[in-house]
Amino acid sequence: MNGGLLAGRRRIATVFLAFAVAYFFSTLVRAITATLSPTLTAEFELESRDLGLLAGGYFLGFAFTQLPMGTWLDRHGPKRVIVGFLAIAVIGCLLFSAATNFPLLLAARVLTGVGVSACLMAPLTGYRRWLTPPMQLRSNSWMLMVGSFGLVGATLPVQWLMPLLGWRPLFWLLAAGIVVSMAVIAWAAPAWHGESAADPRNAADKGSEPAQGGYAAVWRDPFFRKLAPVGFFNYGGFVAMQTLWVVPWLTRVAGYTPQEAAGALFWISIALLATYWLWGVTNPRLAHRGVPATRLLSWGMPLAMLALALILVAGSAAGTVAWICFLCISTVVTLAQPAVALALPPALAGRALSAYNLVVFAGVFVVQWGIGLLIDLFARAGLDTVGSFRAALAVFLACCVMSYIYFLWAPPHNRRVVPRPA
Repeated sequence: MNGGLLAGRRRIATVFLAFAVAYFFSTLVRAITATLSPTLTAEFELESRDLGLLAGGYFLGFAFTQLPMGTWLDRHGPKRVIVGFLAIAVIGCLLFSAATNFPLLLAARVLTGVGVSACLMAPLTGYRRWLTPPMQLRSNSWMLMVGSFGLVGATLPVQWLMPLLGWRPLFWLLAAGIVVSMAVIAWAAPAWHGESAADPRNAADKGSEPAQGGYAAVWRDPFFRKLAPVGFFNYGGFVAMQTLWVVPWLTRVAGYTPQEAAGALFWISIALLATYWLWGVTNPRLAHRGVPATRLLSWGMPLAMLALALILVAGSAAGTVAWICFLCISTVVTLAQPAVALALPPALAGRALSAYNLVVFAGVFVVQWGIGLLIDLFARAGLDTVGSFRAALAVFLACCVMSYIYFLWAPPHNRRVVPRPA
C-alpha cells in the first residue's frame, strides 16, 4: 500500500470493516449509560445533574484529545493512532466496572472517552486519502450506520443481560471486544506514508502551515466557522438526546418502565440505522447531481427543530414515535463533518475532522450536563417533572434556532475548488 487510493471492492470492504468493529464498540459504550441510567441512578443516588455529568464525561474525554489527535493522525496515520488510543479505552472500561463511588465512575467514563476518541476520526482521515469523494460520503454515512448497531446493542441486549450478569461484568465484555478490534485493525489497515504528494493542493502547501501541523488554517476557514455552531448545538444536541436524555424523558415524563424505555431505545436505534443506510445510498447520487451538504442542512434542520417543538408541546404524550421522528430527521447534521473534510486539503484532513469533532463533542458535553442542571434548576423553581423537562429542552431548542440563523447568515464557504465526483 503506497498511501494512495485503495483498489478493489474487497480491499475497501476489508479496511472499512476493520475500523467498523472498533466504532461499533465505541458507540455501544457511549450509549450504554442511557440504558443503565435507572440502575446507576439508584445505586449511586444520582441527581439529574450527576447523570448528565456522568454521560457527558465520555464526551469530555473525547474533547480533550481532538486537537493533538488530528495532528497525530496526519503525521502517523490511522492505524498507529487508533490502536494506541484503544488501549486506554480498555483500561477505562475495566476501571468503570470496578468503581464504587461517583468520582471514580466519572473518571473511568472520561478515560473511556479518551480511549475511543479516534474510532471515527481515524477511519475518516484514512478515507480522505484512500477513497474517492463519493465513496467518502458513502463511507461516512455507513460508519454512522455501524455506530447505530452499537446503539442497538446498548438497548435491549444490555437490558436482557443485566439480570444474568449485572452491569459490572458487561464492561469486562466491552474491554475484551475492544482488544479484538485492536488486533483486527493492526492486521487490516493500510500503512501510512505521511502527506500525499500526488495531491496538487498538498503540494501547494509544502513548507506552509498545514504541513507543519498547525490548526490556524482550519480555524480561519470560513466554511468551518459557518458550521461550528451547528456542530456544537444541533449535532451535539442530537447526540446528547440519543445517548442520554431520551430514556429519562420516556421514564420520567412519558411514564415508561425501564424495560419499556430500553425497548423504545432499541426501535429508535433501528430507525437510525436505516436512516444512515439511506444516507449512504443517496449521498453519492446527490453529490453527483450537484446538491451540496449545505443545501441539505438548510432544508433538514428546520424540520428537526419543528419535530422537537412538537415533542415539547405534546409533553407526556410524546413517546417512541415522536423521538424517532426528531432523531431521524436530525441525522442531516451528520453531513456537516465530511463536508468540512472535503472543503480542506487532504493534508489537513485529520486536523479538520478532529477540530470539528472537538466542536461537536464539546457541544454534547455541554448539552448533556446543561440539560441536567436546568432540569434540577426548574424543579427547584417549582415546576413539576414534566414542566422541568419541557423548560430545559426549550432552552436547548432556542440555542439550535440561533445556530441555524447564524448558519444562514454566515459568509459563504471558502473558494477552494473541490473536484466534483465523476
